[in-house]
Amino acid sequence: MAEKTYWETFKAESENVVGRLKALIHEGNVRRVVIHHDGKTVAEFPLTAGVIGAVLAPVLAAIGALVAILQDCTIQVERERTSERRDDQSQSAAR
Repeated sequence: MAEKTYWETFKAESENVVGRLKALIHEGNVRRVVIHHDGKTVAEFPLTAGVIGAVLAPVLAAIGALVAILQDCTIQVERERTSERRDDQSQSAAR
């Protein structure tokens, strides 16, 4: 059975990028973080389930440094669909 994923994209426009990524990763369904600049992939960080702070800290530091250097970049987060999210979408579509 193939896993279902979706992408969430946002512009890296402030210092809050690392905080936002921490919050997304804390939710537990983030699989990969990709940084794009001028339409090209600059960096890609795969994240395994159950990633912990000690492992996460260097990744977040690298992302923060890239965002500071590139300034105008886009961050894409690949996330797993949870059954809870599918239920919410099904109910929204039914309305």
